[in-house]
Amino acid sequence: MIRPFALLALLAVSVVACGRATPGTSAPAATADTSAPSAAAPAPAVPAAQPDTAKPVTAETTTEERGDTALERLAQMPADQQLPGGRWKAGTNYLPIVPAQPTNVGPDKVEVLEVFWYACPHCLDLEPYIQSWLKKKPSYVEFLRVPVMWGPVHRAHAHLFYTLQALQRSDLDQKVFETIHDEHTMLVGNDESQTLEMQLKFAAAQGIKADAFKTAYNSFTVSSNLARAEELTQRYHVEGVPLIIVNGKYVTDVGKAGGHPELIQLITDLVASEKRH
Repeated sequence: MIRPFALLALLAVSVVACGRATPGTSAPAATADTSAPSAAAPAPAVPAAQPDTAKPVTAETTTEERGDTALERLAQMPADQQLPGGRWKAGTNYLPIVPAQPTNVGPDKVEVLEVFWYACPHCLDLEPYIQSWLKKKPSYVEFLRVPVMWGPVHRAHAHLFYTLQALQRSDLDQKVFETIHDEHTMLVGNDESQTLEMQLKFAAAQGIKADAFKTAYNSFTVSSNLARAEELTQRYHVEGVPLIIVNGKYVTDVGKAGGHPELIQLITDLVASEKRH
């Protein structure tokens, strides 16, 4: 079990930011609008994503990579892939992903993907806005949530997320947020067996039988989803959460949009533009 002082330190830092840690840290580091992995433990045993021939131009692309080549790509972006002029500006409010990445939805659907972390306070702050939007989003929009996979703590939370999905209990996502942020219980131990024990206790409190939880936890489906989350974290070079990716073509966040309501409106406008195309 994480000792109380370590847990408090972890949460205190998380309140400042949710971003990738610098090498050698063992708890989330403070960088603006981002959630940090623990680099002290071994990396997760998940197949690493193969590098793309052309790296997506995202908010996390390095300064050097955002130089002349990236700007040239942005300038040459086809007009039909940009929002009409007006409120939103490509390169400021959202960044085009060049080349566009494949999605996991049908040809008549538009994918909206949120990369998140249960322990990120910024993800928690965005949650009510996302839930409100989901109640009125167009039927052609498919919303997918992907847990970030930076380090062991993030992987443990991702394992819980996909286990609840496999059990068809995604309704418990909010309860996980509350357990971590309000009850200050991280649901992560010092090793995998201790983590499983803590998560079993959480599941039991929600009426989930231990055998059912263990079966889902160790299932091929959950293992495959974890591998995909690892691949997506690498493919999109995620350095901060929450991060929104629309149809594999655009990336944005609360800061770029200018606030939570603004982000929801930007998502709405991006998906509408994608549907027209």
